[in-house]
Amino acid sequence: MAEAAPLVRTEGLTKTYGDHVTTTVLKGIDLVLEPGELCALTGPSGSGKTTLLNLIGLLDRPTGGRLLIQGLDARTLDDDARTTLRGRTLGFVFQFHHLLPAFSAEENVMIPLFAQHGRPQAWMHERARALLAAVGLAERMGYRATDLSGGEQQRVAIARALVMEPPLVLADEPTGNLDTQTGAQVLELLRSFNRELGTAFVIVTHDEAVAERCDRIVHMVDGRVDSDTRVSERALILEK
Repeated sequence: MAEAAPLVRTEGLTKTYGDHVTTTVLKGIDLVLEPGELCALTGPSGSGKTTLLNLIGLLDRPTGGRLLIQGLDARTLDDDARTTLRGRTLGFVFQFHHLLPAFSAEENVMIPLFAQHGRPQAWMHERARALLAAVGLAERMGYRATDLSGGEQQRVAIARALVMEPPLVLADEPTGNLDTQTGAQVLELLRSFNRELGTAFVIVTHDEAVAERCDRIVHMVDGRVDSDTRVSERALILEK
């Protein structure tokens, strides 16, 4: 039996912006992300973390190199195929939750299902309610986004990211706009979904405490991967 393709593979991935005056943000990224990984993407501002996340999320196109999502070469896909692959494979959590303010928590979670399947159906409500219960918002699902606290809004965003049951969720500074205690709670939610559902996460973070809770830390400097360390390897280094 052939070995399953990794969730994501990048080979020599580059990204340059500008026409006359150019800035190269990514300078040949080789990276493999496997199912079920909880990976932190760290590095100083301007190192290319968010750019890499946007390329993996099919929100932008690389200048050079290859990007494979579940074995599919993103270069060969037209816009419709990219949208379909993104909806089937990827979930997103951002620092600013991007909820629709006039919608309830339940309706916000259901938005990806509306986009994929059209009009609301009973099973969509059931899935949204189950996820909101899982993130501790069973009593708040009818509240509009504007009536929820920042931590509650981020929990809704996590439920929305998971509603399509994607194998990979990309999170860009998901705790960056929260206080320390709420941020820790949000991170624990991500970890629990990683353990219980096998969902893989890539978390862009400047917070060392967040990175240390992950199984793998990929550190970027000046558009390149400077180090790639797994938790077991970090433990050995610390022991020395």
